[in-house]
Amino acid sequence: MLGVKLDYNMSPWKKTLIAGLISYIDAGSIVAGASGLSLWQDYLGMSSLQMGILAALSSNTGGAAIGALIGGKICDKYGRKFVYNWALLIYMIGVLMICTATSYPMFLLGYVVVGLMVGADVVASWTFIAEEAPAKNRAKHCGSAQVAWMLGPVVVFAASIPLNAAFGLLGNRIIFAHLIVVAAWIWYQRLKMPESTEWLEAKKHEQELEAQGIKERKVQYKDILHGTCLKTVVMLCAVYTLWNLAASTNGFFMPYIYEHVGNLSNAASLAMTCLNFAVCILTTFIFMYLGDKFNRKKLYGIFSGLGVISWFVWTLPGDMLQTWMLFFFTIVWGFSMQQQFYQLWSSELFPTRYRATAQGFTFFVTRFSAAVWNFAVPLIMEAVGFQVAAAIMIGFVVISWAAGTFFGSDARGKTLDEVTAERYGNEIDKDGWFVTAK
Repeated sequence: MLGVKLDYNMSPWKKTLIAGLISYIDAGSIVAGASGLSLWQDYLGMSSLQMGILAALSSNTGGAAIGALIGGKICDKYGRKFVYNWALLIYMIGVLMICTATSYPMFLLGYVVVGLMVGADVVASWTFIAEEAPAKNRAKHCGSAQVAWMLGPVVVFAASIPLNAAFGLLGNRIIFAHLIVVAAWIWYQRLKMPESTEWLEAKKHEQELEAQGIKERKVQYKDILHGTCLKTVVMLCAVYTLWNLAASTNGFFMPYIYEHVGNLSNAASLAMTCLNFAVCILTTFIFMYLGDKFNRKKLYGIFSGLGVISWFVWTLPGDMLQTWMLFFFTIVWGFSMQQQFYQLWSSELFPTRYRATAQGFTFFVTRFSAAVWNFAVPLIMEAVGFQVAAAIMIGFVVISWAAGTFFGSDARGKTLDEVTAERYGNEIDKDGWFVTAK
């Protein structure tokens, strides 16, 4: 594409950086809307129902869910590189629609396009990172993508404070526009990256079998919903899906909640949310440092437990909330590590032939569930108050904590092939297929 030569000498860290920056524009597109949600609501005259639909179909939820489901299968069939190159091109078109939106339908359509492409790209990129990372440093490499994810909100919220104050809605349009510039740079850099070696080896073996007259087998969703693979899917959905119901609320609605429930100004709300994601960056560096050295299940239990405690602040009536309580939530919620562990576990706990498909499926379940929940949040807030929604979310994060703490994995230092052999044993044949798959 464009005559760009592949760089076969590219270091693992450079590959991780370029692939992982999708997390920056994923998070950036989520919080860019969040930082200007009140401005867009006033400009477009959005009702609570329309806000719920927007949240349900955004890059944080429904759009990304469908994109991941489709992108995962394409990724296993045609390669990681095929998906993440084309997805970014279409992503830029979606963001451009948001930047220039003058009506609710146009604004919503832009969000849907962005969501679809983010979902497909995240699956391809996260899978690529895990497959190219050295076994002894896999947590470090996977964690670096999460640094990029948390950096997006920090940059966007920090920039939104002066831009929103100075230019109003135009400031938020500028925030969205910068994502196009970043995406264009990432897209060009990715043209130089070779395909995943893990995927190429699996594809080469598949072609050798075809040359011998053995028909190509196809990955089907039913293949990942049995045996050990099903148990892994359930564990990951419990860890990530339920946690993400709270996290997606935090990512999309929290500036609005700080402002309307916590009684903070718009600038203070954005600053508080920015601080939360800055803490998340610190937490990710802790994950990167400890994840390859200490028992991962124990680390998960400690840090995800802090996330559970933080949400109790929002069960208090609005008139009881104090600024220090909001700071407590902001800091402590930032120490939960579910997303870091999800990226690591979903990339290493599935066999190569099924990796992107399985990750896409769990990502779909997660974002689709968030779509339903984010649609309901504004309606719950309007009907009975945010305290009820917060109490429900505490239940979500408690189950997420238990799933990873008791059923997670500690595969430090093992190659992906070693993890697969140990985890699946006789369930996988010599060619890497599930023996029960037809």
